[in-house]
Amino acid sequence: MKIAIHGRNFNESARPFIENMFDELARRKVEVQLSKSFRTFLDQAGISHYSELVYEKPEELFDARLIVSMGGDGTLLETISHVGSRQTPAIGINVGRLGFLATVSPERITDMIAALENSQFRIDERTLVEVESNVDLFDGLNFGLNDFTITKTDTSSMITVHTYLNDEFLNSYWADGLIVSTPTGSTGYSLSCGGPVLVPHSQNFIVTPISPHNLNVRPLVVEDTAVIRLEVKSRSSNFLVSLDARSRIVDENTQLLVRKAGFIARLIKMKDDSFLNTLRSKLSWGLDMRN
Repeated sequence: MKIAIHGRNFNESARPFIENMFDELARRKVEVQLSKSFRTFLDQAGISHYSELVYEKPEELFDARLIVSMGGDGTLLETISHVGSRQTPAIGINVGRLGFLATVSPERITDMIAALENSQFRIDERTLVEVESNVDLFDGLNFGLNDFTITKTDTSSMITVHTYLNDEFLNSYWADGLIVSTPTGSTGYSLSCGGPVLVPHSQNFIVTPISPHNLNVRPLVVEDTAVIRLEVKSRSSNFLVSLDARSRIVDENTQLLVRKAGFIARLIKMKDDSFLNTLRSKLSWGLDMRN
């Protein structure tokens, strides 16, 4: 079995589990390729690993059967950007904080490796959002698993986002910004701005305003076959665009089209991993705080 691994810094409490993972992979003679940034962190932390194979750019990934993300949800989002149209299945080990996507605890790494080797898992296919523009906004990585976001820059007043749905005018949002979220991203930034939670396989996007000037403006659920065109006006003549964890400031002449990507993300889920269970756990649903 050949696997790739990407990760970020993690708490010292996770060290024994990470070391045990590499010991277990070596015992099973699994061929491993590490992201260069994660390899550097492991070397600096003094964590031994037996792999000499590294990748720095997505195109340098070898033909892995799967890719492992070690961190929180943000790390898994980065991992999906490394995979791209290869659609290599990805699994997240949660050595970070709140995790809707990275759901494997460090204590279960050994069980996870055994399940992966014996194909005792399922593949969860997730929609990606894609951004088209007249400029290269994200170094060719114009897709995301969670959301695409437009926000004002730190020093500017609210912006106006003229929004069109399949070339039909929808609304002009006077707000701090606007989020176009996938069902996967519905538990992220969109949720904190009042957006609804969608189950992962809903064939929809959510258009969620950020602190709108008009209180009668509410999040809107649209079909994911829609093409969303966005025109932004700002007193500062610029604004911030973000696609998952990648962001940059652009000027208001930037043209933006948002649509469903032509490929998907494939998330590996253990057989006992349930979105509804995770939702109840992370949002404390059914918990009576009075008791």
